Amino acid sequence: MLNETVPFDPAQDLPLLSASGALDGNVAQFAQPRGPDLLRRGAALDAWCALRARHGVWPCARVLEGPPEPRATVGDGGAAAARGINFASQDYLSLAAHPAIADAALRALGEAGPHSAGSAVLLGNTRYSLQLEQALAELLGLSQVVLFPTGWAAAFGAITALVHGADYVVIDQLANASLRQGAAAATRNVLAHRHLDCDHVRELLAGIRARDSANAILVVTEGLFSMDADSPDLPLLQHVCREYGATLLVDVAHDLGAMGPGGLGVIGAQRMQGRIDVVLGAFSRTFAANGGFVACAERPARRQLQLYAGPHMFSDALSPVQAAVVLESLRIVASSEGDGLRADLMRNAVELRALLAECGLRCLGEPSPIVPVWMGTEAAARIAGMLLARDAVFVNPVEYPGAPLGAARLRLQLMANHTPAQVRRAARLLGAAATRAGAGVGAGAGPGPG
Repeated sequence: MLNETVPFDPAQDLPLLSASGALDGNVAQFAQPRGPDLLRRGAALDAWCALRARHGVWPCARVLEGPPEPRATVGDGGAAAARGINFASQDYLSLAAHPAIADAALRALGEAGPHSAGSAVLLGNTRYSLQLEQALAELLGLSQVVLFPTGWAAAFGAITALVHGADYVVIDQLANASLRQGAAAATRNVLAHRHLDCDHVRELLAGIRARDSANAILVVTEGLFSMDADSPDLPLLQHVCREYGATLLVDVAHDLGAMGPGGLGVIGAQRMQGRIDVVLGAFSRTFAANGGFVACAERPARRQLQLYAGPHMFSDALSPVQAAVVLESLRIVASSEGDGLRADLMRNAVELRALLAECGLRCLGEPSPIVPVWMGTEAAARIAGMLLARDAVFVNPVEYPGAPLGAARLRLQLMANHTPAQVRRAARLLGAAATRAGAGVGAGAGPGPG
């Protein structure tokens, strides 16, 4: 079978893999199934996923057996678990394995139990969650903070609470799905702007204000785009928003804590602390816990978020353990130890990108915890991901809907505790896998769909 750990010969194995159909198709083809049976009309999608899994090119729903450390044990639900180098988890400063984090979790568990047992609007707040709100307010220079059970909930909830049907959302065309779906749920007046193009934002805002001066406009972007590892010009974007009476929202899920002076991410690097209208983020990338937040300087907006953001009002609040873990993570992030961890993380990012460039590979964006490696075709990304898994290097192959059709990539997520030897080994194996995948696709399977 192709998914066994045996040498891979593109000349022999790729024609078989291509003939199987496992390199064909994409999720977009199955997005709108038809028929009266809601529970069974996804059968074609299920069969396509199962086909890819049989041939080792289905990277979803893998199982992490143990903590998300640089070396981890990973299973795929079928074959035996393998231990290898982990570039697929999100733990940028390696805080999930930090002893102070474990101590904070155990103390909170002993003092307050495992569960908030209620919405934050009711009796779900704890002293840990209130302290966390205050700590985030001080870090960001924004006095009003609302916590959410996940980062997705924060993004979706913020937009749906603040924007109504007569308002407008101007959003970067590569923004995260949580932001795009929030915008679509809030209003039909959604305009996508070219990625990182402030001139296009200005053009769209001018067009809106020429015909509507009565309703609000929310401009939505990210501090660090997770599939492209690039960032907007926040001072210019905020200036343009002020010029046209619009409100700027920046999602800092991937950069806050892991980058920038004092862990302030792109906002800190661009000297915009306390100057962005709305900042939202997630705790799951750097802060060793689930959850998210929305921060701003206006108390009326806080009230709107509390009472009209469904994921805040109708979900149980962060548990005491989660809030305590994030609090301790924030303490480390803001300390000299945090500075050292960020330096280690950036060293790994710069070295990995340089080594991959020597292999002839194209890394998107700029040095950050995320290293997106361009594959192009979906078939090439599937094959390279399979080959790396065979070599016990775990990465995230990304194709539609995570990336546009025909723009597949491998996304590597670095940690501060990845060693230089792990980075070098991963780069060598990734270069070899990409070469074999690209040569094989060109000779046998042809370009992927889309």
